[in-house]
Amino acid sequence: MDAPILAGLRMDGAPEADSYLSKLPAVQFLCREKQLTFDAPVTFFVGENGTGKSTVLEAIAVAAGFNPEGGTRNFQFSTRDTHAGLHRLITLKRRRQVLEGYFLRAESFYNAASYLSELYEHEFRIGAPTPYGSRGLHEQSHGESFLALVEHRFVPGGLYLLDEPEAALSPARQLTLMACIDRLARAGSQFLIATHSPILMALPGSRVELFDETGIHPVHYTETEHYRLTRRFLEDPQRMLHYLLEEDND
Repeated sequence: MDAPILAGLRMDGAPEADSYLSKLPAVQFLCREKQLTFDAPVTFFVGENGTGKSTVLEAIAVAAGFNPEGGTRNFQFSTRDTHAGLHRLITLKRRRQVLEGYFLRAESFYNAASYLSELYEHEFRIGAPTPYGSRGLHEQSHGESFLALVEHRFVPGGLYLLDEPEAALSPARQLTLMACIDRLARAGSQFLIATHSPILMALPGSRVELFDETGIHPVHYTETEHYRLTRRFLEDPQRMLHYLLEEDND
């Protein structure tokens, strides 16, 4: 495999003291350590909600030239300016130029799909091939449109940033996505993925970065709470449900 496109990022400044960014553990960590390194073709950002995974991923995407709401570097649509501004405080360390890529955000994918439906309205209407397939993304289920995007638009050698791609996918479709990611990574692509999926983070050869209250740390995926909790539940669901529901009824 080729070396990852992005070698990492450097923190060049600090957010305002009264900014919500200053309260995120991941941002506090970056202000202390000044950098984050990417040394694998696929890096997963994992951790509890509120630790800064999506905020850091968004900052990398915007600093790399992607639309804050998702899409390629050529997407121009905007429905609401809500991105955090962390991208202004970082510098990306590039090994080579980003020529192809995509920023996929589960929360704003509907807006990206609408933009594409307008852009390729004629082609989708007559079933002609496009870089996104021959069917409109709104004419498919959420999960189908996610995979159609990956299968048709993601090409070897690109930089792909995915924010919770499992949100629309069944376990079987997550395995399909994993196979696509592995194939593209072997062909020179780089992936940075914020996820809660213990299925995706099991990808061989990937790196898992745990975001927690102390910062950002590399871990093996079996050391994550996602894996441990899922395993405990599947091994004895009745026991876990008993304690969980007992607590709720007390």
